[in-house]
Amino acid sequence: MPRYHTLGKIPPKRHTVFKNNKGDFYYEELFGTVGFDGMSSLLYHTQRPTQVKDILESYDVTPKIAVAKNMKSLSLNGFKVPAKADFLESRHAVLVNSDCQIILAAPKKSLTDYFYKNTDSDEVIFIHKGTGKLRTFLGNIDFKYGDYLVIPRGMIYQIDFDTEDNRLFIVESKSPVYTPKNYRNWFGQHLEHAPFCERDMHPPSALETFNQKGDFLLKVKKQDAMHQYVYAYHPFSVVGWDGYNYPYKFSIHDFEPITGRVHLPPPIHQTFEAAGFVICSFVPRLYDYHPDAIPAPYNHSNIDSDEVLYYVDGDFMSRNNIEKGQITLHPAGIPHGPHPGAMERSIGKKETQELAVMVDTFKPLMMTETAVQIQNEDYYKSWLED
Repeated sequence: MPRYHTLGKIPPKRHTVFKNNKGDFYYEELFGTVGFDGMSSLLYHTQRPTQVKDILESYDVTPKIAVAKNMKSLSLNGFKVPAKADFLESRHAVLVNSDCQIILAAPKKSLTDYFYKNTDSDEVIFIHKGTGKLRTFLGNIDFKYGDYLVIPRGMIYQIDFDTEDNRLFIVESKSPVYTPKNYRNWFGQHLEHAPFCERDMHPPSALETFNQKGDFLLKVKKQDAMHQYVYAYHPFSVVGWDGYNYPYKFSIHDFEPITGRVHLPPPIHQTFEAAGFVICSFVPRLYDYHPDAIPAPYNHSNIDSDEVLYYVDGDFMSRNNIEKGQITLHPAGIPHGPHPGAMERSIGKKETQELAVMVDTFKPLMMTETAVQIQNEDYYKSWLED
């Protein structure tokens, strides 16, 4: 959960006159969510942030649904999603419901020709391949392999990549994304038993301020349409801000795994939560240490949730023939568990080096046309014994 943070220049009292050394006004903006009841920050601009010169044609970006009612275990070859130069065009939704969209992207070029704002959703961008810099109107964040970039809805940003070889796993959330409330006390501070704490979360550390007039294209996603606004001044006009609503990064490598004598259930891996789903991190860890422990997970039925696993690195101990960038979906209503031989192989092992991101949704996920194109159609048969 982000804590109070401030960057740049702000006045000693909110909602009061604030000017630069020449006597020019700075313009205040409340940037908040959930009406006036959620996280918010107060921003101070060199120019009014409301100066729209033109509105260009909007276009539809609704995911194209191929299978609305899926009841089949799926395996998707995520690295088969083609790389594209443009950041937004590279994003391909594969699994969606009314609470979230799960997206794969392989952008080859930095997002520098325009600015982007998602007003539909918070975005959690997991960096599977690539390094670079997230640039926002609240400051910049450097990123690398294994970082989660948590970008609240309404955040204006660009993104710089150091190379053309980038792979992103993205979850768009219709509700705000938080760290799990069972990790926090009633003041909001992370508890001692939490697998990470506030010092593992990195807010923007450098603020770029532009007082520049011109034609600045801002693409705004709302209701699965992309609206194109031309602003009269550079969107990064913030000289200072303070509050709780801002982007931050958290590295999956900073998640400290919880272990036990016998196998513990997936909630121990939980990293983020939203109204309709959770995100979990599977990281290298010691196996269960009861003398007769079975480290592989037991067969279980997802009666109330769809389970999505995105495989990042290592040898995932409960699955056979897993590759980097692969996605599996085990839908609610039917049991799933270790592949044949996986349980037996796990007995006596001391540790695992697996790295994966899991998304559990509480509403069924629909398959898009992209998901159909990259699926392994026989995956549901992979539990059959020879």
